Amino acid sequence: MQSFAPIALFVYNRPQHTERTLKFLKQNELAAESRLFIFSDGPKTDDDVDKVKLVRDLLKTVDGFRSVEIIERKENMGLANSVIAGVSRLVKDYKQVIVFEDDLITSPYTLTYFNDALNRYRSEERVMHIGAYMYHLKENTLPESFFYRAATSWGWATWDRAWQHFEPNIDTLISQFDAKKKSAFSIEHTMNFWKQMMDFKNGKNNSWAIRWYASIFLKNGLTLNPAHSLVNNIGHDGTGVHSGINDIYNVIIHPKPITAFPKEIKENAAAYHAIKQFLSTRKGSLWQRLKRYIIQRLG
Repeated sequence: MQSFAPIALFVYNRPQHTERTLKFLKQNELAAESRLFIFSDGPKTDDDVDKVKLVRDLLKTVDGFRSVEIIERKENMGLANSVIAGVSRLVKDYKQVIVFEDDLITSPYTLTYFNDALNRYRSEERVMHIGAYMYHLKENTLPESFFYRAATSWGWATWDRAWQHFEPNIDTLISQFDAKKKSAFSIEHTMNFWKQMMDFKNGKNNSWAIRWYASIFLKNGLTLNPAHSLVNNIGHDGTGVHSGINDIYNVIIHPKPITAFPKEIKENAAAYHAIKQFLSTRKGSLWQRLKRYIIQRLG
């Protein structure tokens, strides 16, 4: 019997989002053959106690997977520490992992894509991360899946051999960047990846994801991505700890399985250009940005 990668799901205080995430995950082709580990973080404030309890009550009803294990944290670890600890535990035990947070809805073929890719690139040292999300790219004539440098965090998978290169220390990471690397890292300054690094150093964010991408980048690693997204983030409604109200990244989930994977282990130049184009124009005109700002302020 084939051994499918375990799923790590990180949840906190959003019962409705968690319920939708689980509903879509359960509809995946490989759900019944996959082990699900749900990491439930402890409440940070008294205001969160009831919502965390609602989430935990919901988790007791989860079925439709090969097995379900719920890990309830008594203390609040925060998302970054929770993800790092959970991923580290599962790659140690199973040598691979698929990772979701509580605000991601999936295609019925998302788990299939992850497992196919995990098996296909298991021994390819340069391939360090498999992402399931992709921006809504205009005139998308890209192959079904491709290699790219940056790691997306909305549904992803990796192996123990790649995760061992994760460097949590921000100063160790920063010390390895020069001006040329900063430009390449930030997709020629079209995305604020370097700012995210600085913000982490200055205590303005607590991102595991930016440190994971930096760890991959500094190893000259690659990430596999679908041309059309297999997940959508439903957390940009103001309820999330780490997300605001934003529709720029909203996508329609691809309804078909991914059947074609790149044979050559190198970044796809056309994909890089298409993503760079999206990132450089994603916020729209000055008027569109102003309108969005006003709506957020009034919201």
